[in-house]
Amino acid sequence: MEAIAIIPAYNEEKTIGSVLEVLEKVSLIKKIIVVSDGSTDNTVEVARNYNVEVIELEENRGKGGALKAGLENLTADVVLFLDADLIGLTVEHVHNLLLPVMYNGVDMTIGIFEKGRIATDLAQKITPQLSGQRALKFSLLEQISDIDVARFGVEVALNRFMELSGTKVQEVILNDMSHVMKEEKLGVWKGMAARMKMYWEIVKYLTRVNTLR
Repeated sequence: MEAIAIIPAYNEEKTIGSVLEVLEKVSLIKKIIVVSDGSTDNTVEVARNYNVEVIELEENRGKGGALKAGLENLTADVVLFLDADLIGLTVEHVHNLLLPVMYNGVDMTIGIFEKGRIATDLAQKITPQLSGQRALKFSLLEQISDIDVARFGVEVALNRFMELSGTKVQEVILNDMSHVMKEEKLGVWKGMAARMKMYWEIVKYLTRVNTLR
C-alpha cells in the first residue's frame, strides 16, 4: 500500500522544514504535498528546498480548503495529514499513524500529543477530536463532500463522518511531540483572536450540518 502526505501551511516558515525533513525519510510515503494557504512569509520558498510538490493558494481558504486543494486529482491508499508547525516529529511518529490504517484494518488514526509540553498536552486531552495529525483511507475521504466548507472545523467534519459511517478509529499517542501555539506565533491577543476564529468556524460547521439533518 502507498500513502501520500498533505501538509496545509499558513506562514510556517520556521517549522515546516523540520516536518518535511522527517517525511522525506518515510519510504511508505510516495508523495508529499505542501499547500500554502495564502502564506505571506517564506513558507513556499522553504518547502521548495525539499522533494515535495507545492501548491500555492492566493487567498486563505482555511484548513479544509487547503486540504481539498491538496487532494484534487490524486489517488492513494492512505492519506496522512500533518500540521506544519510540529515540534519533535519523528519517523516513528509517522509510522505509528500510518501502519494501523495501511495494514491493521483501522480506518483512521488520530495522533494525540503526550509528554511534549504541558499546554499542548492539556489541550489535546481536553479536545482530542481537534488533533490535526491523522491518517485515513483515501476511499473514505472521497465520501466527505464538505471538507472544504468546514474550513477550520475540518477535524470535526472527519470525526462526524467516521461516527455516522461506523468506521474504526484508533488514537495514537505521539510521545515527546508538540506544536507551536497560535499565541506564540502571533502574540497573545492576536493568537487568542485566531483561536476564537477557529472555534467559531467549528461552531458554524456544526450548526450547518445539524440544520441539514
